[in-house]
Amino acid sequence: MSSESAVVLEIGRLLKQARLAASLTQEQVADLAGISRPRYRDIETGAAAARATTLMNITRALGLELMLIPQAMVPAVRSLLQPHADDDLPAFAPQPEEGDRGSQV
Repeated sequence: MSSESAVVLEIGRLLKQARLAASLTQEQVADLAGISRPRYRDIETGAAAARATTLMNITRALGLELMLIPQAMVPAVRSLLQPHADDDLPAFAPQPEEGDRGSQV
């Protein structure tokens, strides 16, 4: 499976999870997003990819917001979304830029 296919499947899985949590049918989400139910079904099952604007409409229909974040911030966002009570480590520790060793005490 290509990484693109895996991403399409993961997006579909997350959309289905959000739809079920909102107690909505595929038909309801499709209507709210302005697309057909078969099109929404294909996106949710990972059978088809969707344009960014379509994903934005779907996420808003689900009461969510689609955001793009820098890859370097992904660990921090994941940590914020899934906090661990016993983990007191910082969510994000910036890496020094190349050549910037800083002073050691």
